[in-house]
Amino acid sequence: MTSLSVELASRLGAAGLEPAYVEGVARATLAEDLAGGVDVTSAATVPEEQISVADYVARADGVLAGLLVAEVVMWVASDGTTEFSPVSRDGDSVTRDDVLAVVRGRTRDLLTAERSSLNLLCHLSGVASLTARWVAEVKGTRAAVRDTRKTTSGLRALEKYAVRCGGGENHRMSLSDAALVKDNHVIAAGGVAEAFLAVRAQFPGLPVEVEVDELSELSEALDAGADLVLLDNMDVNTMRAAVSLTAGRARLEASGGLSLANARAVASTGVDYLAVGALTHSAPVLDIALDLRDV
Repeated sequence: MTSLSVELASRLGAAGLEPAYVEGVARATLAEDLAGGVDVTSAATVPEEQISVADYVARADGVLAGLLVAEVVMWVASDGTTEFSPVSRDGDSVTRDDVLAVVRGRTRDLLTAERSSLNLLCHLSGVASLTARWVAEVKGTRAAVRDTRKTTSGLRALEKYAVRCGGGENHRMSLSDAALVKDNHVIAAGGVAEAFLAVRAQFPGLPVEVEVDELSELSEALDAGADLVLLDNMDVNTMRAAVSLTAGRARLEASGGLSLANARAVASTGVDYLAVGALTHSAPVLDIALDLRDV
C-alpha cells in the first residue's frame, strides 16, 4: 500500500515503477537526512507558515530521469501539501538553464526535501545521460545497450528505470528472473553444456544466458541449445568470428572491456547487445539545482 495520491501512484505505475517502492526510497532518504531530528537550519530561519515557490533548474545539458521520484520526495516531506508542476518529463533531453519543474509549498518543506530530492534526481539523470551517449554511439547498428546488476543497493529499480529513460534496455532485474551461467558456475558444474542443461532442466521457463570466453566454449553452448550467449572480454576480431560461427542461432551480448571509444566498433561486429555496467556504477551526476523564489 502507498499513501501517495491515486494520480501520482498511477503515473509511477505507468512509468514501470512500483509506487510503494518509490515512496519507501523517498522516506528512507529523508529519514537518513533528518536522522531522527528536524531540519534545524530551516526551523530556525524560516517562519512555520511561510510559503515559497522553487524551480528545479538544469545546470548542464543531459537527459532527465527521476523527476517523478523528486515529486514523491516532496510529497512525503510535505504530507502531500506541496504543489509539484513538471515542465519537462523523464526521458526528455534538457539544456543548461532549463526549468524542469516548479514546486510550491511551505518553505520549510521545500528546503528540508531539497537535498534528498536532488540526490536522487541528479544521480538518475546522470545514469540516463550516460546511457544516451552509449545509445548514440551505436546508432545505426543492430546492437542495443543493456545494463547489468552492478547497481546501487536499494536503488536498482530506479537506476534501471533511468537506463530506460536514456534509451537503453534492461537486463535481468534479479538473480531469480533469469539465469546467467558465468565462469564460476561452469567450473562448479563441470562444463559449459553441463551448467546450461542443469539450469534448463530445473527452471525450464526462465531465460538462460551463457557466458563464454573462447570460440570453443561458444560452440559448446550453441550445441547445447543456448539461445543467448555472453561474449566475455573478446576482442573485436574474435567477436566478429563469434557472430559468423553463431550464424543467427543465438543472440550475442558483448561484455568486458567496453568503452565509449570502442562501442561502435564492437556494435559493428554484429552482436545484439552491449552489456555496460558503467551505466549504473560509474555515471557522473547531472548537475541540477533547486532555486527558491518569492511567491
